[in-house]
Amino acid sequence: MNDFDDELRAALRREEPPPDFANRLVARLPQEHRAGARPDHSRRASQRSSDEESVPSLIVRGIKAACYYTRLSARAWNVSSLAGAPQVGADRINRSGRLTVGDWLETDSCSRAKIDVGKIGYVEVEAESRVRLLAARMRDHRLALLRGCLRATIWAPPRLFFVETPSATAIDLGCAYTLKVTDAGSSFLHVTSGWVALVLAGRDAIVPAGALCETRAGIGPGTPYFADASAALRRALTALDFERGHSEARSAALETVLAEARDRDALTLWHLLSRAEYSERSRVYDRLAALVAPPAGVTREAVLRLDKRMLGRWQEKLELNRNTQD
Repeated sequence: MNDFDDELRAALRREEPPPDFANRLVARLPQEHRAGARPDHSRRASQRSSDEESVPSLIVRGIKAACYYTRLSARAWNVSSLAGAPQVGADRINRSGRLTVGDWLETDSCSRAKIDVGKIGYVEVEAESRVRLLAARMRDHRLALLRGCLRATIWAPPRLFFVETPSATAIDLGCAYTLKVTDAGSSFLHVTSGWVALVLAGRDAIVPAGALCETRAGIGPGTPYFADASAALRRALTALDFERGHSEARSAALETVLAEARDRDALTLWHLLSRAEYSERSRVYDRLAALVAPPAGVTREAVLRLDKRMLGRWQEKLELNRNTQD
């Protein structure tokens, strides 16, 4: 493969050709095919060169057209009916249709739909849901889920697929998950494969396979927990994340979480380190360290002041241990 082929392929992969693409492309053409390259030996040679003046412009025009149609087609995703007749805008979909950027897809109590997320995966939209296509670009595949439920399966590299909800944005890290949004704007995430990040205004949660996380409007993500965590631990987390109880009630809720936590719940405690008040943090640290010792070089003092590098190293160990256990 030569440089010219590389240039063509690179341009076609981009949503828009680079600003100087035309000049660089023409510069790669043989001299006899460039505009203005006209042998002067004879009238016949001159005429042939004149005819070939259009070659560079035609090539560049073709590349620009390909890029344009790539962008145009990327702004619409295929939609198919899984049950009933889902609606895109004012149109009902009996079998299949297209969802363009800005369109709303709605399902009633009798309908379900499947959306092809470009070429990186698909989303199944459950009954009584409302979904909007916000962006359909190579590096930004983005939906909004206003209410209802969707099930996403994504096989692309991380951070290409996003779902915005009233209480957080779900960022795919290569995974499969179910996301539900209530009429009040709260959402519930259940990850079945890989990882999902939930983010709102600087508050985030990293949710692995087998774990769930609730978010609430105006607050953002709560603390992730595994599906088989005890009911007592789940209730206590809700109190810590979303209820403004007095200090005694909060302390009791934290004590319940620490007492109920198993080795598998270490990731929950890791998230609590950055959510607990400073006076509570040492209790969380001690319990987490008893379940999974911090890596060599990760100090108590650094963790208590929420050193990001130290927290990141501990998280990596937690994930390694979890994969080994699973």
